[in-house]
Amino acid sequence: MPTAHESHTRRAHHLKVAIVHDWLVIYGGAERVLEHIIDLYPDADVFSLIDFVKDDQRHFLRGKTPITSFLQKIPGARNHYRKMLPLMPLAIEQLDLSSYDLIISSHYSVAKGVLTGPNQTHVCYCHSPMRYAWDHYHEYLREMNLERGLKSWFARWQLHRIRGWDIQSANGVDQFIANSKFVAKRISKYYRRTPCVIPPPVDTDLFCLETERDNFYVCAGRFVPFKRIDLVAQAFTSMPDKRLILIGDGPEMAKIRSKAGPNVTFTGFLPPEQVRAYLAKARAFIFPSEEDFGIVPVEAQACGTPVIAYGRGGALETVIPWPGTPQQGLYPTGVFFHEQTAESLSEAVWQFERIATELDAEKICQHAQIFSVPAFKASFARAVNEALKAG
Repeated sequence: MPTAHESHTRRAHHLKVAIVHDWLVIYGGAERVLEHIIDLYPDADVFSLIDFVKDDQRHFLRGKTPITSFLQKIPGARNHYRKMLPLMPLAIEQLDLSSYDLIISSHYSVAKGVLTGPNQTHVCYCHSPMRYAWDHYHEYLREMNLERGLKSWFARWQLHRIRGWDIQSANGVDQFIANSKFVAKRISKYYRRTPCVIPPPVDTDLFCLETERDNFYVCAGRFVPFKRIDLVAQAFTSMPDKRLILIGDGPEMAKIRSKAGPNVTFTGFLPPEQVRAYLAKARAFIFPSEEDFGIVPVEAQACGTPVIAYGRGGALETVIPWPGTPQQGLYPTGVFFHEQTAESLSEAVWQFERIATELDAEKICQHAQIFSVPAFKASFARAVNEALKAG
């Protein structure tokens, strides 16, 4: 008997489908979602502002060659595409989708801004409203060194215009899907729309339950300011008897390494199978940032590994903090810290050490299954079907 999403795929075969993604540069979290949307709509055409994905990472496109915008041909676009933000609203509107019945946008910047007509259905899977135009606006200006001067005022003016366009372009979406309740609140606030919530897919089948743990903690991510890898290194440097493995790379690597103690090991970028091995054997996974969702904490839990997380954003929806509510079937999968400081994280590590033996690896693994790929595909297909019927 066919599954729900297989039946949906057969029905969708009679529709001409376009999938729009902001930009294609690396295989990251948003691209993992795109991968499974393409699986649901294998005959769809894929559109993106630019496509510079390396040949050894293109598997998620399932052999498709995306149709790109004029930004693709601008010299230097590969390395400086983020500086082209003022041109992105214009560029996304130039993609011609007039011949498609169903448009699915995978949006975190401008993808939802494609132009659609009254006889087309547009479903937007929103990873996040444009962060640097809204709640990360002042942080963005600081990080780009645009707090003062003529360039600062030009950037502020451009972002002001983009906010207006962002609100207006939301009117072209028939159904918003948020990747978390955290993002749903922001969609409601900025666009005055009520989305349904479907967590992004985590390929839990790639992770095996592990009950024997080594004596180290692990943190993985890009070494950029908002990921707060620095406070993890600082916290563990102040706890020299505890070993930390930091996986990843990025512009903050040298600065963080220079301040880390000998108990902190830097692996650099690792292939997925090696990351999975570390996640499976760690005492706990450390998640210090405020994310819209956060896939890696779910991957850690799929191994039965507890999570020590900053208690904001998507972590509130993926981690069940000690002591949980077992009478409701919600068994604890980790510990929260509530201030983004090394001291608060250190206290959470000590709390975790006290209750670690009471965390059940099998129940932690079971909790991760609610974010599985089949669960995502079934929910996504259902939401699209409902949007098509309403249209």
